[in-house]
Amino acid sequence: MSLSCQDLYVALHEIKVGRIYDEAVDASGLRVLVDRLWPRGLTRQCARLDEWCKDVAPSRALREWYGHEPDKFAEFVQRYRGELAEDVQAMAVAHLRQLLTERNLTLLTATKNITVSGASALADLLRAVTRPSGEVADSDPRSSTT
Repeated sequence: MSLSCQDLYVALHEIKVGRIYDEAVDASGLRVLVDRLWPRGLTRQCARLDEWCKDVAPSRALREWYGHEPDKFAEFVQRYRGELAEDVQAMAVAHLRQLLTERNLTLLTATKNITVSGASALADLLRAVTRPSGEVADSDPRSSTT
């Protein structure tokens, strides 16, 4: 598979996942909170956010079912991708994809274990499907058969 100039351009932009409570680093690119609820004990000024994109957060029902149990993570990701295919969430994902074509993104969450978080699952989805032309890769939730 050959890459076009646009593909190479997008490849230069990274997606990172971090905790909202960690100190902001200037090289982190755009800082986007992807939790539905505002993190406890944190002021908006201290958060140093560029954006709060709560429309991409997992639903309350899904969060409660998952309970951050690592054994449920694979199933959580499948269900979460299904939610992200809904109209409002899909538009929010498209917005994040657009931001990614412009700059590096750091997706932020209050979750303690970011490796099994919604932010991590979202970052994996964005890495898999981002195309500068707007093409959607096979891993897009809208093409899922589940």
